[in-house]
Amino acid sequence: MIAARIIGHRGASSLAPENTLAAIRAAANAGVRWVEIDARLLGDGTAVIHHDETVERCTDGTGPLSRYDRMSIRRLDAGRWYGDEFAGERIPLLTEALILIRDLGLGVNLELKAASRSTARRLGAVVAGELTAATMPWERVLVSSFEPTVLEASRKQAPSLLIGCLWSRLPRDWQQQAVALGAVSIHCNWRYLTEQTAHAVKAAGFDLYCYTVNDSKAFLPYWQWGVDGIFTDRPQDFLLSGPPIGVG
Repeated sequence: MIAARIIGHRGASSLAPENTLAAIRAAANAGVRWVEIDARLLGDGTAVIHHDETVERCTDGTGPLSRYDRMSIRRLDAGRWYGDEFAGERIPLLTEALILIRDLGLGVNLELKAASRSTARRLGAVVAGELTAATMPWERVLVSSFEPTVLEASRKQAPSLLIGCLWSRLPRDWQQQAVALGAVSIHCNWRYLTEQTAHAVKAAGFDLYCYTVNDSKAFLPYWQWGVDGIFTDRPQDFLLSGPPIGVG
């Protein structure tokens, strides 16, 4: 298994505002060993940690992320919407998040998000460079995306990078696509995963990770199918209960 059985989704987004340094620290404090965060580009090409194309949902700002640059993005409050105790949290620069993750001894699944192929190519190159600059151990980094172009660009810049193919529902040619990209893992929506497909993924030699799993009881059968790990907003629930007997 490349990553961990329990991966904090957007840090630990049930404990702190998603995709912030506070969420990463909260995940580590809960006992998580790997986190998942989202990376996008600002208008000036700076990589930041943020899920949406716009800033309204998780900040006090408005408009598309692409309208901001490295300086203006720092003026937005990305914590107060979640709770007054998080007022002053910022949208982190990718480099800030990577350094914190490295210093906490965590692993990271970076989900790369891009609105176009040209943006995807630029994002892939930027991320590969920042991972190198942050001296992140390659074995503790897994890059995934719904967009193959960004994975190709990342791998071109960093041949040692571990790649994960991300789908909601696996397409018929999932294995051919994964092999073509040199992927090591398959990531999918757990609600669309079947036992047959899970066994096929494992038989083909890939790690299998499911998102976003917040109901530990409902997910119990999936562990028996060979799922390696989950992305969850509530890692504390799974870490307290542990994997079912005979699994892991």
